[in-house]
Amino acid sequence: MPLSPRPPVTRPQPSAPDFGSAAPFAPRHHGSSAVDDAALLGLVGVKSTAQLIDETVPSSIRLGRELELAPALGEREVVEELHRIADKNIVQRSLIGCGYYGTALPAVIQRNVLENPGWYTQYTPYQAEISQGRLEALLNFQTLVSDLTGLPLAGASLLDEATSAAEALAMCHGLLRGKRDAYFVSRRCHPQTIEVVRTRARAAGVEVHVGEAETFDFEGTPVAGVLVQVPDTFGLAEDLRALSERIHASGAKLVVATDLLALTELVPPGEMGADIAIGSAQRFGIPLGYGGPHAAFLSASEDFKRLMPGRIIGMSIDSNGNPALRMAMQTREQHIRRDKATSNICTAQVLLAVLSSFYAVYHGPEGLQRMARRIRALTLGAAKQLADAGYTIAPGPVFDTLHVSGGPRFAAELHAETLKAGFNLRSISEDAVGVSFDELSSPEELQRLLACFGVATTTEAVEATAVAELSDYPSGLHRSTPFMEHAVFHAHRTEHELLRYIKRLEARDLSLVHSMIPLGSCTMKLNATTEMLALSFPGFSDIHPFAPLEQATGYAELFQRLEADLAEITGFDRISLQPNAGSQGEYAGLLAIRGYHEARGETHRRVCLIPTSAHGTNPASAVMAGMRVVPVNCDDQGNIDLEDLESKAAKHKEELGALMVTYPSTHGVFEIEIKRICAVIHEHGGRVYMDGANMNAMVGVCRPGDFGADVCHLNLHKTFCIPHGGGGPGMGPIGVVADLAPYLPSHPFIGSEGIGSEGIGPIASAPWGSASILTISWTYIAMMGAAGLREATERAILNANYMAKRLGESYDVLFTGPGGRVAHEFILDLRPFEKSAGVSAEDVAKRLMDYGYHAPTMSWPVVGTIMIEPTESETRSELDRFCDALLMIREEIRAIEEGRLPKDDNPLSHAPHTAAVVTAEDWTRPYPREQAAFPAPWTRAAKFWPHVGRIDNGYGDRNLVCTCPPMESYAEPAADEPELTTA
Repeated sequence: MPLSPRPPVTRPQPSAPDFGSAAPFAPRHHGSSAVDDAALLGLVGVKSTAQLIDETVPSSIRLGRELELAPALGEREVVEELHRIADKNIVQRSLIGCGYYGTALPAVIQRNVLENPGWYTQYTPYQAEISQGRLEALLNFQTLVSDLTGLPLAGASLLDEATSAAEALAMCHGLLRGKRDAYFVSRRCHPQTIEVVRTRARAAGVEVHVGEAETFDFEGTPVAGVLVQVPDTFGLAEDLRALSERIHASGAKLVVATDLLALTELVPPGEMGADIAIGSAQRFGIPLGYGGPHAAFLSASEDFKRLMPGRIIGMSIDSNGNPALRMAMQTREQHIRRDKATSNICTAQVLLAVLSSFYAVYHGPEGLQRMARRIRALTLGAAKQLADAGYTIAPGPVFDTLHVSGGPRFAAELHAETLKAGFNLRSISEDAVGVSFDELSSPEELQRLLACFGVATTTEAVEATAVAELSDYPSGLHRSTPFMEHAVFHAHRTEHELLRYIKRLEARDLSLVHSMIPLGSCTMKLNATTEMLALSFPGFSDIHPFAPLEQATGYAELFQRLEADLAEITGFDRISLQPNAGSQGEYAGLLAIRGYHEARGETHRRVCLIPTSAHGTNPASAVMAGMRVVPVNCDDQGNIDLEDLESKAAKHKEELGALMVTYPSTHGVFEIEIKRICAVIHEHGGRVYMDGANMNAMVGVCRPGDFGADVCHLNLHKTFCIPHGGGGPGMGPIGVVADLAPYLPSHPFIGSEGIGSEGIGPIASAPWGSASILTISWTYIAMMGAAGLREATERAILNANYMAKRLGESYDVLFTGPGGRVAHEFILDLRPFEKSAGVSAEDVAKRLMDYGYHAPTMSWPVVGTIMIEPTESETRSELDRFCDALLMIREEIRAIEEGRLPKDDNPLSHAPHTAAVVTAEDWTRPYPREQAAFPAPWTRAAKFWPHVGRIDNGYGDRNLVCTCPPMESYAEPAADEPELTTA
């Protein structure tokens, strides 16, 4: 097939003045022009997008009206509005602690990572050869966590501290294979952590005991695990060795929630007998952001290597024998193991973990320890001066937090004084407050704070007292083990060197700044710069999640407006913004359905029907929510088999709890029977959960709340423009119909209007999840308006049908709707090439890298296929370049089929080709170097070089190295070497 001609350049004709926005945003978000649209429509065979939508989306579900949203704002107007909203928030100096602290992200990291699309538009590193930069940064993060916690196995970050604690419960329960359905949590853990653990435990059928670990009878009440916090929520640190021995003697596991900065001074949990350590890396440079996003950590002993949730970055080798990084043990992931998965979490907080790792590289171990000692000195100095003034300070060794009671001024008076002086303290009781110091604390600030307590002093006196009071921890608590000894934490101390290191890693990763990333189900669209600006506004970034609500009226307005917009877009009655990932949205939605059934006395409704085409997180989430998965077949066209659905719904009618369905289907088509599918479930007493991963094909065209769904999560990091950030952050709010609203997530730190006592409890550390990135989605909706959002949907569908038409002459499009149309994505079947040419889907994916592209979603939902989603943001020229790449690859396959290239020595089997390979002195391959390196004209103009050759996944899993290793560990291990090696 001939390559596509370049589209002609046309000049717009003068028109009458438009007195709307001077710079409307939607035309900059949409990739194609009117001229492009005509060409796309012509190839697809329709006269208009309206005709295409008529032929693609079932008429029975189409909206038939414009969404009722506010008029679209231009970029300048929306920034002004964001400033107005941010200015309504009152930025106080929050000394509340409770897991959240003031911190200073170095400007070189803020500008070159957080605010750099080369970092925040990357996709999850499934294609590791073009992800080596962030993989190295994540390996640094894992090394940091492993070193500080004293445990060998660390993951590449989780969603937040409380979620990590809940995952640790699941790990302990799973290790014992469910033989112990009880768990103990110290009352001295952070309160939000206790409540999130309780939520998870209820769903899993685990009884939680909350109390004092020192007095709990572990022999009399066998538990699977014990969660304690060091330093605890009130500030005290303790030696856990005796407690650890008692816990292990009872057959339980010890989980320690801890603080990475404190561990530069305190004995690591692993040295005190901990089996798992969890916590948040927020204070390593990440803004408060009213709760997130922040990178949580989890490290564990080798016993848990098959039960670790989320992702682990490991070392392997590439096809040239060089060290290379990849995501290790991917067979644990949900898309493969489904209801057998260790967790439903598929969104890590990659961008935030990367930021934290660069923060650690910036400061190094000495800088972090210096910071920790400074904080502790101020804490001890404050304790001394407050005690001298008549206040009671809880006895015992502390790090950064004081529990203050009694004294000349009671808590109510203290809060009034500190608020007036610009401080927020933690309210513990009517007679007690908590004060937490952090990186931003100084003698000058402490002098002003002490004045609020009625302590008159000077900055010089504060500093002198702090110096005098500082001493090492008692011998049982003081850290003696070195940490962060790897060269990476010592080699980049000057800004020049750090900047070069950041840029060196960035250059190893392909992102949206290079080319389209056409991943089916992942919607890698434009993340506009204007949408990102508010992240750096102090009025959004510097608010503590537990600050008084009256200080966050701007956030309250933003939440209300975003909830109203999402409710109108989806057709649901209520929205919860708490779930901080799509997987968490699934979990929360299923818990809401369970809560509904339980309130009606139908606790036995635990069966969840799930089509075999569903996202892998769906069955994992169902199991996590305490439901039993029953699969439903799909027919040859990729639709849910209605006969099988009706049969299984009838068979399980007495215990049917829910159906989980993705719409449009994971196979890339609008199922015409979706209303009937929903009705079948309702007729048999169940509720319908809709996975909103494909919402980009529905906005403004149809609404799930109108055609039968009861609850739906929304991937704001897909449809609503929060960037993927290399694998996170994400947000997954849920919409529900009215009778499910009482069972939405609640939170102990805020009122939960409209949520009854039957509410499921919190599922995230903060009340509104990763609140700061909600500004991105609000900005996107505000700038697009109703017409822009509908047009985005139409263009996404048009682009997909255009590409399917172009590629359909050389590849088989696996599924189409009744009119031969696809939705916003489509699947190409590569399985015939296995037989004809020995070419796999992986070969095609790796060869695409040589053309400068990230592969589409590979081998899911059908093994041996690729699923392509172009989105609305790509131009016709970019769509054509990607199609051209696949068409040229098809010709390379044809050369193998016809014997012009050998099956085991061709451009696909050797892909990707690194610069080192194609410039080597020897070249013995039966195709020219030019074909290897520059297979298409555009690769000469702008070449992205894969940093490593094809990675050996099996080697990496057999020899797991998940922390920064010394060079000698890259050598081939001996046959009897243990499977897990960490350095």
